[in-house]
Amino acid sequence: MSGDSAETGAAPDAEADPDLDVPEWDDEYVDRLSDRLLFNYDLEKDVSERGERFSLYGRLQMESEKHFFSPLLSYAHHEAHEHLFLRRRESLSTGDLDALVQLGHDLADDWIEANEEHYGTEFTFVTVVPRVTDDVREYVDGFRDRTLLKYGYYGHYEINLAVVAPDERDVVTSEVADIEEALTTWEPIEREEPGLLGLISRRLQI
Repeated sequence: MSGDSAETGAAPDAEADPDLDVPEWDDEYVDRLSDRLLFNYDLEKDVSERGERFSLYGRLQMESEKHFFSPLLSYAHHEAHEHLFLRRRESLSTGDLDALVQLGHDLADDWIEANEEHYGTEFTFVTVVPRVTDDVREYVDGFRDRTLLKYGYYGHYEINLAVVAPDERDVVTSEVADIEEALTTWEPIEREEPGLLGLISRRLQI
């Protein structure tokens, strides 16, 4: 018996589609960041969740399935999702980060359809600030929050944090967040880094 796998998702280096309905942001940093995200994420502008406002929201869905000889005979279908929220703040405390973590848990309760096909969902919260304070850096750098659903039988969800100070060219991300390269808009994208298909393989452990 032999098998292979297939993944669906947009290529990160795809040419721009003039028909893409992509919002524009007055915030120069957020607008540049959106240029890096638009091929992989469905982007929205100015969203609100449970009283928290975010200037950018991105949604990414990845699917994988294994095949017996032919795509017509498939098995092991899995789905992974990511929800990315970004906002700008003049100041940020560890209490603010606690509130974002709680928001992630609340959204997980409402948004995740827990079943055998669900592999994982990530909630990533990015805050743009004038500078990254020491207490915030320490909080984010050592942060990880992963929850198994039905002992892992229905997959898991993960909450990620990131804080970026573009004017200082400074960024800190939590342990398993995959967003740092995109956030450093002042640096070129390293093409040898894993693209979306590599990301799918890593997250779905193909």
